[in-house]
Amino acid sequence: MAKIFISELSKGQTVESTFLVRDKILAKTKAGNPYLSIKLADRTGETEGRIWDNALDFLPLFEKDDFIRVRGEVDEFQGILQLRITKLKKCEGREIQLGDYLPHTCRDIEKMFEELKNIASRVCHPFLGSLLTSFLNDEELAKKFKMAPAAKAMHHVFLGGLLEHTLSVAQLVLLVGPRYKGIDQELLLTGAILHDLGKVSELSFDRTFDYTDPGRLLGHITLTVEMIDEKIKAIPDFPEKLAILLKHIILSHHGEYEFGSPKRPKTLEALLLHHLDDMDAKMNGFMAWIEKEKDAPSRWTSYHKLFDRFIYKPEEW
Repeated sequence: MAKIFISELSKGQTVESTFLVRDKILAKTKAGNPYLSIKLADRTGETEGRIWDNALDFLPLFEKDDFIRVRGEVDEFQGILQLRITKLKKCEGREIQLGDYLPHTCRDIEKMFEELKNIASRVCHPFLGSLLTSFLNDEELAKKFKMAPAAKAMHHVFLGGLLEHTLSVAQLVLLVGPRYKGIDQELLLTGAILHDLGKVSELSFDRTFDYTDPGRLLGHITLTVEMIDEKIKAIPDFPEKLAILLKHIILSHHGEYEFGSPKRPKTLEALLLHHLDDMDAKMNGFMAWIEKEKDAPSRWTSYHKLFDRFIYKPEEW
């Protein structure tokens, strides 16, 4: 049966579809009867579900972050749509297309990955080229890299976001790097392609976007350096100085200590990558907020807490 998305719901509609459970609360009516309040989600938004009858029978059937198939009717309460659920069952992971439930890049993932591999092929340095190949040809790693978001909240917060951001930064390197004297373009390009790779382990993205235990305890910068170290060990005679310069790019790409950077940039390549990475992340963050509020009548967006400002919307969007 075809998926019915939350954005397609309308009052009086009978619905049978699958949703992700964001929250589950057992409550009581004014008369003291138990009912279940369920926050349902898919890639188009969230809605409230209610189980009024036999709520205690439904309680053990599912948990938060489960996928459930429900049958019910769309009601309206105080102007807000909610789903009155009459039937429910938990779904197995193999029944689910994750892109239906979490935000997803609008670009073709396989085409982006091929484009990134083509850019990586420009690196002719034997050791850096071998290092990139060892990462990009790692099928298990590539599978995660293609699907991971780039962040939990700030930028590229969608499936495929890490790949889209990495490709964008690599493309910026090709445009900007040749403008500056003394830049080692191949070292810079390698750093651009690898700089956020640890996010495949820092973030979880199978049910919702969140931090893993390694992500909270170590962070993606440390995880990336560990991954690079492991790959370098498998490349005979990889130059120690080259490894240090590459790892410095990774360790310093957040720019300042207060932004979680273990080191500040001290090479031309590290400084440039920091600014290109920061620019792409912030531009995406601005654009996503504008897109979210594009239909609002004001020329200004609402206040963005992470950016600590209102954002002026372009005349043409």
